[in-house]
Amino acid sequence: MDRLVRATLSGIRVYVAQTTALVDEARQRHACLPVAAAALGRALTGALLLAATMKEKERITIRIDGDGPLGLIVADASEGQARGYVLHPDVDLPLKNGKLAVGEAVGRGQLSVSRVLASAMPFTGSAELVSGEIAEDLTNYLYVSEQTPSSIALGVLVEPDGSVSAAGGYFIQAMPDSNPVLLEYLTQTVLALPPVTALLSGGKTLEEIVAAIAGDLPFTIHDEQPLFFRCLCSRARALELLGTVSEGDLEEMIAEGAAEIRCHFCNDVYLLTPEELEAEKKRRRSA
Repeated sequence: MDRLVRATLSGIRVYVAQTTALVDEARQRHACLPVAAAALGRALTGALLLAATMKEKERITIRIDGDGPLGLIVADASEGQARGYVLHPDVDLPLKNGKLAVGEAVGRGQLSVSRVLASAMPFTGSAELVSGEIAEDLTNYLYVSEQTPSSIALGVLVEPDGSVSAAGGYFIQAMPDSNPVLLEYLTQTVLALPPVTALLSGGKTLEEIVAAIAGDLPFTIHDEQPLFFRCLCSRARALELLGTVSEGDLEEMIAEGAAEIRCHFCNDVYLLTPEELEAEKKRRRSA
């Protein structure tokens, strides 16, 4: 089961997540080719890691708007649930140095992070994409936009048949009173680690990955959280969206006898009946 663990060591927070099942579900829902699956999976994992730092009912949305062929990538997460999409999931690029060319597929542009808080106005910050590899871009964003020294690693392993066999990541967040010597020590332990997908596919548990990050430092694991791909869409929301279409589009739907609304985030389709379309027309007349 996909899950996330939270740990601390000497005033430093560590979050480690396995997201294999939910990333593969996203791949299937959006019919992603390998490079698109890897990019979307990294974004979803990154959103879940950042959301783990937030309070109950708060949400985080990552938008990656690069000039590469994938186009816009959006990942949204809250309380262990994530959803997202990539504008062009059918992009296929040749391998680069034996690896999926995610950076080339994303390109250069802007990354923005929106935090929807429970008791305050939403906050959105942004930073330029530095590599298109997403983990490096998120690390740069946290430093530039939120002045938070952090380290993020993300990975998605896609098999020759297109399926996702390993996905996950970790997020190391320094607190204001963190010891610079310990931060440098953690930097060295992280640099010595294999890729996160190698750790997961090699059978390492999340707790063992925390221990590998900590090295010789003592650490405490506080709790864990199950992770799922889950969308907020519903038939009721689809009907609400029907209320935003123009009069001309509504008449065209009625003339065709039916309509469908597709959710960008999960690709579910809601078929609207002629009766529902006529009901919307009557509602507008009586409004």
